[in-house]
Amino acid sequence: MKVRKLILSCAMLFVCCAMNAQKTFEYNLWNGTAPNSNGLANDTAKVKVFLPDAKKATGRAVLIMPGGGYEYLSMEPEGTDWAPFFNHMGVAAIVLKYRLPKGNPDIPVSDAEEAMKLIRKNAVQWHINPNDVGVVGFSAGGHLASVIATKASVAARPNFQILFYPVITMIPGYTHQGSHDNFLGSSARKKDERDYSTDMQVSRNTPRGLVILSDDDGTVAPANGVNYYNELYRHDVPASLFVFPDGGHGWGMRPRFKYQPEMLLLIKSWLSSF
Repeated sequence: MKVRKLILSCAMLFVCCAMNAQKTFEYNLWNGTAPNSNGLANDTAKVKVFLPDAKKATGRAVLIMPGGGYEYLSMEPEGTDWAPFFNHMGVAAIVLKYRLPKGNPDIPVSDAEEAMKLIRKNAVQWHINPNDVGVVGFSAGGHLASVIATKASVAARPNFQILFYPVITMIPGYTHQGSHDNFLGSSARKKDERDYSTDMQVSRNTPRGLVILSDDDGTVAPANGVNYYNELYRHDVPASLFVFPDGGHGWGMRPRFKYQPEMLLLIKSWLSSF
């Protein structure tokens, strides 16, 4: 117990220190009219950029995609609350507010791809190595992250991926139905369901990945993440899978997740492995 309290104290200390050093600003993702309108006038795609102190910057960056079942976005616990953690390691954190699909997958996918291109376009100015830009996704945001990891062109493909309790499959009976219906529509074509089941899209070109789950997740079946890991492994893509014994779904950076100190150290260790 004393060791665990020490780990938690250290985790909170570097988060607090990082908050004092980071540089933050916000961009509208699209200049002018965004493609693939969802009909929601106030649903604007944006990125919030958190840069570490220039003296600590490693050149690494992550594009963070919050979850919310493609119905809303959990912007704080699965988005901006993660910036101090990454900034403390010298990693730039860019949080994507992607537009809701309303049954048209091209909407959030185009936002995710454009955000990756924006980061690389500003690599010099933001002290980022364009060949060391990863993606971090939670739940439905994990699905979106895995879509660009498996399907995007090289210009928009991340160099690594970290997926928390992700939605992976779009196959009825196995998928998270709300995410499926919001992303593809309730009467989606079987071809689209296969094309956006990202475990079916893994190739040797898919970037390395870390998948983090809770065994008792009753919202998105852990089999989603397990199957994705299995496909990464089968295609000789470097990958790691970690399943916590409990915690449910949607914990993100919420303090209620009792394994938070161990989880943060796990991510830090994995990132230091390459």
